[in-house]
Amino acid sequence: MHHARDQALHRLWSLRFGLSVPIEAALELLKLPYRVEECSPWESEEQADKLRTINPMIQVPALVLPSGRLMTESAAILIWLADNTPEGRLAPALSDPARGEFLRWMTFVSSAVYALYWIADNPSRVLERPEDHEEIRARLFERIARCWAFMGNQLRPGRYLLGQELSVLDLYVATASRWSPGRRRFNEVAPSLADAVSRVDADPRLASLWSHRYPFAPGWER
Repeated sequence: MHHARDQALHRLWSLRFGLSVPIEAALELLKLPYRVEECSPWESEEQADKLRTINPMIQVPALVLPSGRLMTESAAILIWLADNTPEGRLAPALSDPARGEFLRWMTFVSSAVYALYWIADNPSRVLERPEDHEEIRARLFERIARCWAFMGNQLRPGRYLLGQELSVLDLYVATASRWSPGRRRFNEVAPSLADAVSRVDADPRLASLWSHRYPFAPGWER
């Protein structure tokens, strides 16, 4: 990852393997200096308090900009980084006909897919009976698979999801599609998206990041 004087750094509060990873990927591709601050607020009150001083919601990712301003919400951070560094060409410009589709799918992944993991990761947040937890996880993962299928039926990718150029949408989906129900299931229900996403996996500019932050360990596709 990049290093520079603190006043020039983007500080990313993160969980390992979380949706901070596509933000790190965007920072890498845009060549923006950053530092990752890992935090696990469920492990102790001390960790929770540490994150609370950054984000009162006690959630990650949280990106502190060089100006000191805070950004949260993965989709918003990715869109902002791409728009604020237009020379990196990681999002369609406002005047680009693809802009509407870009915004549609960025918010779709956030609301229809990512939001469900708040329950799937800890069903006790909404269900008290432990014996119900595995069933609710299974139903949520099936819902996520249906959402990927819907996206696959609607999009017409080129080399990447929105055409010939890589965007932060590709980074977002490449990471989220590795979570349960897993990339194998993603490829089954959305085969039209598989090549574009695997192209992100293989991007040599991201090889070091994937190896360090989200390695392709044996059986990762599940």
